[in-house]
Amino acid sequence: MKILEHKANQRGYANYDWLQANYSFSFGDYYNPGKTNFGALRVLNDDIIQGGMGFGSHPHNNMEIITIPLEGSLKHKDSMSETWFPIETDEVQVMTAGSGLVHSERNNSANNYINLFQIWIMPSNQNVQPSYDQMKFDPSLRKNKLQTLVSSYLDSDDKSLKIHQDAKISRIDINENRDFTYHLKSKNHGVYTMLISGKASVSDNILEKRDALGISGTAEFNIRAQENSEILFIEVPMNF
Repeated sequence: MKILEHKANQRGYANYDWLQANYSFSFGDYYNPGKTNFGALRVLNDDIIQGGMGFGSHPHNNMEIITIPLEGSLKHKDSMSETWFPIETDEVQVMTAGSGLVHSERNNSANNYINLFQIWIMPSNQNVQPSYDQMKFDPSLRKNKLQTLVSSYLDSDDKSLKIHQDAKISRIDINENRDFTYHLKSKNHGVYTMLISGKASVSDNILEKRDALGISGTAEFNIRAQENSEILFIEVPMNF
């Protein structure tokens, strides 16, 4: 098993006053040649956006973009509809940029901040029709068991959002002193494992809030919660 350790305090950081951003991989003005991607995972940004602020209209193409609000409410508008759609905590949004679109994102509150993950995954198909979808996920359904948020269009799972890549994004909330074994899709996949909160361990690696491990070269691995822990798994093909 190969493990890459990414400590929370070693992420890239930018403070734009209205936005505080932590970058797991090279993004914007932050560049680290050792952290450009993990397989098909290109971006994992941990953003705090102040009330009433956000990203103005900007283009994307050929990227699967997943937004996970952790606290607060976001709103999204794109060139497919030009209508603002709210995205609440416990919802997840996927946007297939495909052949190209323009979108904007803003905090849905004038006063309260929002904290969110934005994930970019490189697609298996280029220049597909752009699309957008979102879904609400019940947190009680990930208590000590895996809850799949996003999967491939080729997977039969009909309770998750879909993207154009043989990938899976999932979450679990594990009680203290419990173990969970994660099973990978194939030997060609790896899992970027981020501790949202709590404290947990994989082999001899201790994870605290926002620490991450890039795990590959194994069929499965065990994670143990040393405290009540929330964990995000991003499983992707590694041949990128």
